[in-house]
Amino acid sequence: MSGFDLRKQVPNVVVWLLLLTMPLWMNAVGGYTQLGTQVVVMGLAAMSLNFLLGYTGVLSFGHAAYFGLGAYGVGMTIRYLVPSTGIGMLVGTGVGALAAAIIGPMIVRLRGVYFAMVTIAFAQVFYFVAFRWNHVTGGDDGLTNWTREPINFGFATLHIEQDPVTFYYFVLAIFAVAVAVMALLLQSPFGRTLIAIRENERRTRFLGINVNFHIWASWLISCTFMALSGTLYALLNNFVDPRALYWTQSGVFVIMCVLGGMRSFWGPLVGAAIYVVLQDYLSSATPNWMSFIGLVFVVAVLFFPRGVLGIFRRKSVE
Repeated sequence: MSGFDLRKQVPNVVVWLLLLTMPLWMNAVGGYTQLGTQVVVMGLAAMSLNFLLGYTGVLSFGHAAYFGLGAYGVGMTIRYLVPSTGIGMLVGTGVGALAAAIIGPMIVRLRGVYFAMVTIAFAQVFYFVAFRWNHVTGGDDGLTNWTREPINFGFATLHIEQDPVTFYYFVLAIFAVAVAVMALLLQSPFGRTLIAIRENERRTRFLGINVNFHIWASWLISCTFMALSGTLYALLNNFVDPRALYWTQSGVFVIMCVLGGMRSFWGPLVGAAIYVVLQDYLSSATPNWMSFIGLVFVVAVLFFPRGVLGIFRRKSVE
């Protein structure tokens, strides 16, 4: 039993070794530190969506709304209210969570394509607000004239605004806390209930479980972490525009989950790494880079329906 448990921890050890050492080997393989930071940020976003999609079995095409709300929340706080990275992140995450908590009860009874379409509709509302509110959000030009600020802990100051490596490890620390919380939730009775809803919602109802409440809670948790990833995305670029709220960005998160493997914990992170790296290299080589990524996605869906990690899991079972 102990040997089996140890073998199950191998993927966790490999993932964390790669993440912790990424700034050391990223340049050697033709990348750069900011690209590694983007992988971690988008990996957190994809894992946030997967909490709802992969473990609860509910598809959302509107998660970009909460990603964008987090991004605009931190940017507008730093520019208009107080030049504090920490406060900005709290505001951005809180705004995304509040919006999810309000919208959740309106859509929690819907299923399948109806749920997905309504999430798109709400996301587009936020997109058009950001697009039209020019004098506050910057409209199509984006929110500019702000930058991430150093974080003062009292006894020390973390200069995330200067060194890309320092900012990478700051993002990685936030990622680690968020991932740990998600893992604990999924291993709890609450997480087992979500999996039961995914496998057979009708039987779960017959057990006396409030399915709608659990789906709402899963939705809220997923959107909150998505908003957190949005704050990190805005801080990475020192910029945010309405495209962060657009429905195609939600589609990108779904692609990441499918590429890596929806029913594996680290699958969305792997999918995010594949997507971000392909986007970076292909966009510098050809203006038609989206066509190539679309082709990769089609091949993955046809031949690897369980994602990249699903291939290794199948081999380990065999």
